[in-house]
Amino acid sequence: MNAPDKNKSNEQVRETVRTGYAAIATGQHSSCCSSPRSGHADPTRLAKAVGYDEQSLATLPEGANMGQSCGNPVAIAALRESQNVLDLGSGGGFDVFQAGEKVKASGRVIGVDMTPEMLAKARKNIEQYRQRTGLDNVEFRLGEIEYLPVPDSSVDVVLSNCVINLSPDKPQVWREVFRVLKPGGKVSVSDLALLKPLPDNIREMTAVLLGCVAGAVLVDETRAMLEKTGFTSIVLTPKPDYVRNMQDWNDHLYKQIAETLPKGEELADYVVSLSIEVRNYRVINNSCLVQFPYP
Repeated sequence: MNAPDKNKSNEQVRETVRTGYAAIATGQHSSCCSSPRSGHADPTRLAKAVGYDEQSLATLPEGANMGQSCGNPVAIAALRESQNVLDLGSGGGFDVFQAGEKVKASGRVIGVDMTPEMLAKARKNIEQYRQRTGLDNVEFRLGEIEYLPVPDSSVDVVLSNCVINLSPDKPQVWREVFRVLKPGGKVSVSDLALLKPLPDNIREMTAVLLGCVAGAVLVDETRAMLEKTGFTSIVLTPKPDYVRNMQDWNDHLYKQIAETLPKGEELADYVVSLSIEVRNYRVINNSCLVQFPYP
C-alpha cells in the first residue's frame, strides 16, 4: 500500500472509531469493548472483574464508568502524590478521576480523547469531582493519541485502557508516549492483544473493530514496537480471564466472534487482555543509563 492509500485507510479507521465513541458518549451504544447489543450491560460488574475496587467505583462522578475497561492501569501504575499523569483515550474520565485522587493536589492528570462528544461528557464530570474531593487537578484535552497535545518530557506516568489497539498507527503512538515521558517515566497500559492471528473473516468485521479486537496485534509485536521505540524494563502479562468473562456473560460481540472461529477453538486461544508495564530509561553519551527512583 502506498503512502496516500495508507493515510486514507488510517483516517477511515480513525473515523470509524471516532463515530463509535461518539455514539457511546451520547448513549446510543453501551460500550466500545463490547457490542452495542451486548448481553453484558453492567459497567460496574465489568470494572470489578478487571480489578477495580468497589470503593473507588462508588465515588466516581456519575457516568464516568462507561464499561470500556479491559484491565486496571491505575492499579498497575501504583500512582503517588505529586506525579503528573497522562491518560490516553480518556473517555468519560473513568481512570482520570481515580488517578487524580491518588496524585492529590500537588499532582496533575491530563486525559486526551479524540471525540468531542466524549470530551464534553468528561468535562461535565469535573465539577462533581471537585465538589466531592476538593481537588482541582484534572483536565481533558482534544487530540489523537498519535499526536498528543502534551509537551516533551512532561509526564511521570502514562495510562491507557483498551484504546491503543484501536489506533491504525501503533508505532507512532508509542513514539509519542516515549516523547512525553520524563526520563525514568513509567507506562501502565491495559489493552487487548493476540496470542495468534485472528482469522481474516473476523478481522474484517466492523463490529469487531469497534469491539477493540480487530485492531489488536500479537503480544510479540507489541514487545518489538516497545523495544524499537527505546523502552526498557518491559513486562507484558497476558490475562485470558477478561475474554472468558465476556463470553460467560453472553456478550453479543464475543459470542458472535466465538461462533465464527474454527471448530474446537475458543476466543481466549486468540485474544487476551494484556498488562503492559515499561520504563523510559534514556541513554546519555551512548554509554550510561539514567535511572530515576519511580517505583
